[in-house]
Amino acid sequence: MHYILGIDIGTGSTKAVAVDYNGKAIHTEQVAYPTLSPQPGYSEQAPEIIWQAFLKCILRSIEALQHAPQGISLSSAMHSFIPVDANGRPLMNMITWADNRSAAIADRIKNSSTGESIYRQTGTPVHAMSPLCKIIWLRENEADLYASVYKYISIKEYIWFRLFGVYEIDHSIASATGLFDIEKLQWNEPSLQLCGISPDKLSVPVSTTFQRNILTELAATTTGIPAGIPFIVGASDGCCANVGSFAVGPGIAALTIGTSGAIRVANTTPTFNFGAMTFNYKLDETTFISGGPINNGGVALRWYLSSFLKKDIADAAIYDEVLGEIDTVEAGSDGLIFLPYILGERAPLWNSETCGVFFGITARHTQAYFTRAVLEGICLSLYHISQCLEESGLPIQQVNVSGGFVHSERWVQLLADIFGKPIGLVNTDDASAIGAAYMALKKINSLADYSSLKPDSVRIFTPNSANHNVYRESVFPLFRNLTNTLLLNMRVLSDMKASAVI
Repeated sequence: MHYILGIDIGTGSTKAVAVDYNGKAIHTEQVAYPTLSPQPGYSEQAPEIIWQAFLKCILRSIEALQHAPQGISLSSAMHSFIPVDANGRPLMNMITWADNRSAAIADRIKNSSTGESIYRQTGTPVHAMSPLCKIIWLRENEADLYASVYKYISIKEYIWFRLFGVYEIDHSIASATGLFDIEKLQWNEPSLQLCGISPDKLSVPVSTTFQRNILTELAATTTGIPAGIPFIVGASDGCCANVGSFAVGPGIAALTIGTSGAIRVANTTPTFNFGAMTFNYKLDETTFISGGPINNGGVALRWYLSSFLKKDIADAAIYDEVLGEIDTVEAGSDGLIFLPYILGERAPLWNSETCGVFFGITARHTQAYFTRAVLEGICLSLYHISQCLEESGLPIQQVNVSGGFVHSERWVQLLADIFGKPIGLVNTDDASAIGAAYMALKKINSLADYSSLKPDSVRIFTPNSANHNVYRESVFPLFRNLTNTLLLNMRVLSDMKASAVI
């Protein structure tokens, strides 16, 4: 059986999904790796470990399916940052999207006279996640290392270089750096001036359908991958998730909740909102993916279960056991509100100083109320972004979902009730990896669009109108007002911690 291997190089693991020529997932491999936090606010990973995980996913897939794929296509987490020397060796650990060490620099740029123009030119929110801010941090804090850098690359570029010996970056990953002009499809000169670098410090931008082959036996011997397999460079994980969720047409949003979360809508042009700093990333020559990410998706639930309830989250049954309690609690958790900002927050707040809050606690609230409030808080954060997108002129009629949370029907139904829109469950496997495979299938088989790959039936979760009214009229306004009201005190608390007052 012919198949394509879509590989998503994620933050917590690398996942490979084999997809047949009808678009059906037939095999999955996954290899996890750790994230390091050498200082508060730091988030790092070892590129070599991720490279080895990438190879294992490919080789295990080939072994399981007993023959090589017809092609391999790549998806990758955005905003990763690796300074390398002239031989392509990392000069430090990779800095991930979750790293906050350049938060003050992001605030400085955002509040400057050029902040909005940088955002509109690059489509990337001005935030500590972006390589733009990370390069400036390196220049201001590690001058000797900054002076020795040959190239600044992402984890996908690192893997691409290990495969082919060239520095190339797809338009999708480039459009998430804060360094790339999303209209001209070239490195953005004002951004480079802020960083003090020239374009030769960055990779060559290429289309998301750009292809290379492992042609030599030497390369095959080094990697273990059979010679001749075509590699499609692919796109970012968010853009690929829209493809894998069949959310590339008007009115269909793709929503993902994994460790973090995001909601995204496809459009033919970028859609800017500087107040909410919704992103605009390139999928292909004719499509932008606009949306916003949250820091606190599944990680907030895991924190609640492990640190708050002292549960063993390695036991998958714990999730069903605890989440089953929410059936006894009505929408709105009897006034208990959870602001889920335990890791700061990105869209639409873009504030690294935010913190988590339980508000409205009374003697009536038991564990079941807290559990439901946690899930509601995560979903309300994404609903907040959806409101910003619709206010910016991107209507949403349906939301197609992916990520680990889809294995909980209760959670998906709760999301439908909060959004007040039908929720479509298209694929239960990794949507980013599947989307990468679909991009390769479209190119290899010359498909006009992705519709021929769509399953005949899609499961739809219909919102409960009474529950949605509670969320729309009471819970969400309170959630939003609490966030706005407490932001100042969150900053005060952050300053107190930084000054070691508490």
